[in-house]
Amino acid sequence: MTKPIASNKKAFFDYLIVEDWEVGLALEGGEVKAIRSGQVNLSGSYVKPFLDHAGNWELWWVGGHLTTDQGENTRSRKLLAHRTEIDRLLGRLAAKGLTLLPLEIYFKRGLAKLKIGLASRKNAPDKREKIKKRDLERESRR
Repeated sequence: MTKPIASNKKAFFDYLIVEDWEVGLALEGGEVKAIRSGQVNLSGSYVKPFLDHAGNWELWWVGGHLTTDQGENTRSRKLLAHRTEIDRLLGRLAAKGLTLLPLEIYFKRGLAKLKIGLASRKNAPDKREKIKKRDLERESRR
């Protein structure tokens, strides 16, 4: 995999990532330029399945911020994945307490890719434990 342009660090802290997938993005011209220059923010966004007019499930990236020439752009963007991948993902999503989150955005062979993860929310004690562990490691390095 190539170097990520942007990653959702908050998702890794707040959620336990169970599984991840790589999907394509349906973008407009100025959005590609904004992603290449790193003007993208994944935090606070999520991935949501919707039914299209033909009754097929589609995945949409909602709440992602891109700063284009025209200003801040927060429109929903369609994610490109094979039908079997979407069906498998929706089957896993049916389990209680799971959500889909964008994890990283990067380019692969000239195409914009979004790594999405199936995640479950962490408890507050888990977060505190992780913070303590990180502080101890920092102290030991000093």
